[in-house]
This record gives sequence, structure tokens and C-alpha cells, in this order.
Amino acid sequence: MSTRRDFIKQVSVVTGLGVAASLGLSPARVQAALQGRWYMPDEGEKHRQAFIAFGAQEAIHEDFTPGVQEALGRIARAIARYEPVTVFCREDERDLAEELCGSSNTTFVITELDDIWMRDTGANFVVDDKGGLGAVNFNFNGWGNKQQHADDALLATLVTEETGAQAIRSELVGEGGAIEVDGHGTGIMTESSWINTNRNPDWSKADVEAELKERLGLRKIIWLPGIKGKDITDAHVDFYARFVKPGVVIANLDTDPESYDHKVTLAHLEILKKATDADGRALQIHIVSPPLNPRKSPFSRNNPDFAPGYINYFVINGAVIAPEFGDAPADKKAFDLLSQLYPDRKVVQLNIDAIAAGGGGIHCVTSHQPLV
Repeated sequence: MSTRRDFIKQVSVVTGLGVAASLGLSPARVQAALQGRWYMPDEGEKHRQAFIAFGAQEAIHEDFTPGVQEALGRIARAIARYEPVTVFCREDERDLAEELCGSSNTTFVITELDDIWMRDTGANFVVDDKGGLGAVNFNFNGWGNKQQHADDALLATLVTEETGAQAIRSELVGEGGAIEVDGHGTGIMTESSWINTNRNPDWSKADVEAELKERLGLRKIIWLPGIKGKDITDAHVDFYARFVKPGVVIANLDTDPESYDHKVTLAHLEILKKATDADGRALQIHIVSPPLNPRKSPFSRNNPDFAPGYINYFVINGAVIAPEFGDAPADKKAFDLLSQLYPDRKVVQLNIDAIAAGGGGIHCVTSHQPLV
């Protein structure tokens, strides 16, 4: 089973954040102090709405398709209890999408879709200090042309139009799941997904970094190596390290010595432990590990793509939507850690095995529009 959209108008955005900082502006929000300059806020800041792509199809998910649709429905219903949800779906699946996702606090938008990975195919929102909303399109190409994506390549433009955001085009190719920011000028990225010839063959690391800083309002990027070719995303950062808030990171440590991610996550931890953010602070690191004994199901049994990662959760207004995998001790440990790290939010754990079967998680199939 294979697993995990044209261009929009050019808008010139020049951040100049380093210059502004040198002039003595507050480093914590230097980008917000620059009139008309864009920055990506932290996921934990208030949302206007969340998005889901109800786009599973049998050509990709095969026998797992109904299970994927049901899992998407569970996620949509859980989010809708806390904030509005817009569900993108095909015309002939509108009734099914409404049945599974619910209609309370939910809006449905008809469009063609290739797949379900909303985080990667949707717009990447940025804001400015004047209440402006921008949407950066990173030219989704199917994770390096690994999967059909002609329809999904158009989704970022549709989201931009639906939200009335200002369209911002980058020349880079990439995905939202490859972006992690603290909203105060620091990003974490994996080299394997950004500095990769299947996305950006003529870009140096310095060029990629400069473009990401410009488009996302960043002052510093902490680069993790990641690993190429082991999953369709080439190791998106949202399966490895997430900002809880500025200066605080939750990191994945794969404790299974037989897993290819074991050495990768150990290397990531060493980098993170030595790293400082854009304001010079050492990072406080909290570790979460995948379950060693996830429940036996058709989705997990004999499936090398099954990705039971607790770190791929979605922070929304008032809640954290997180996975559980039927390993009671591991599920509880993840629940307790997330409850500790997000004390003002309710942790809601869901069975998403069918989505994990395709190598993804809750964060992968959702995205959001910040409230401005």
C-alpha cells in the first residue's frame, strides 16, 4: 500500500528580522513589531478554525479506506467540540463525510482530493502585527513525486481563497508537516525533508534556510538530520520534535533498537540538548516514546508502515487531540506527559490506527487557521 496540489501569485515579503533585532526591538516578538511583516504563530495560540481533508481513496489506502474515513470522522468530531472545523471532501462523498464527521460546528467544502494529508497540502498561515493573515504555498509535489498529487497541489490555493488570506508564494517545495515553530522566531526542521533533491534540487542548505526564515518570520532554525527514504515524507519533523511553548520541546525517542528511528532519535536528542533558541535560551526537553506493544489490529499487523507515534498530536483551542494505541501503560504515560505540558487543555486520546497504518498521525491529517 502506498502512503503519503497551480502556483499562486508572487508576493514579495522581506523580513529583515536580524536588522530589527540589532536595533533593540524585543527579541521575543521582534517579527510582530515590524509593520506588515509576516511570521508563523505557535500552534497553541488561538485558532479561527481547523481543517481536515476527507480524501481517502481505495487506490491508495486499499482495504483500509473505510477505517481511515472513520478515523478522520473521530478526529473531526473531537475537534468540533472546541473549535470550528472545515472539511474538504469530494462531491460524491459529501453525505458520508457529514455522517462520519458530524455537522455540528462543521462546514463542508466540495473539491477534488488525492489523499488525506491536510497538514502537507493546505496553506501555511502567517500573520502580522496589524491583524493581517497570509498563506504561504510551498508548492506540494507529492513528497518528491512519490504519489499522485495533481488535485492536492491545488488545495493550498483553495484554502487561501476560502479564508481570504493574502497569497504568498515561495519558490521552495515542501510541506507543512516539515515545519515546527515556537511563534517567537525559532524553528525546528529536518534536513532530510527540506534539503532534498526530490524537492529542491538546486538549493543549498543556506538558501533553504534563508527562504524559510523569510517566509515564516524566523530568526533561527535548529536543523535535525532526519533520514531520507524510510518513509514517504523523508522524516517530517512533526514525528520527531514539537514546541510546547518557547524554550520547551517534546521530543520522540524510539527505544526499539530494531527500528531505523532508534539511532535517528538519539542523534536528534543530542542536538536538541545542546541547542539554544533564537533568544539564546537552552531548550527544556521532554521525551515521549512510541508504544512497544500496540494493539494487534488489521492496521498494525505485519505492516512496516504502521507509525504509532504519540508526538504527532494536534493542539487546538482548549484541548490536545492525541492518539492512543492500545498499549495501556504507554498510552497513560503519553497522556500524563501531555496533560503536564498543556495544563490548560484537555487531552483527548483517539484510536487512529487506520491513519497510522499509512505512516501518519493526527497532526498530519489536520491544519488550522490562526485567529487574528
